[in-house]
Amino acid sequence: MLIKLLLALILPCLLVILFTRVTYSLYVGTLLTILLLVASVYQGYTDSILIGVVDVISLAAGYIYSKKMVEGYKG
Repeated sequence: MLIKLLLALILPCLLVILFTRVTYSLYVGTLLTILLLVASVYQGYTDSILIGVVDVISLAAGYIYSKKMVEGYKG
């Protein structure tokens, strides 16, 4: 349970950043990460609601970081 919680804390944030860097689009990177999270919930890898909440918090943190990163490119 602890390993899944730590991965839920780190992985969605890193995925948003990675997909944003690869696709050069903040929204596509976020959408791809959301689709992966939905697929993992559908497959049953999310054991508890706590892991789902931590996934969403990490996704939001990755979105905020990527948004600042993309704005840094433009300005």
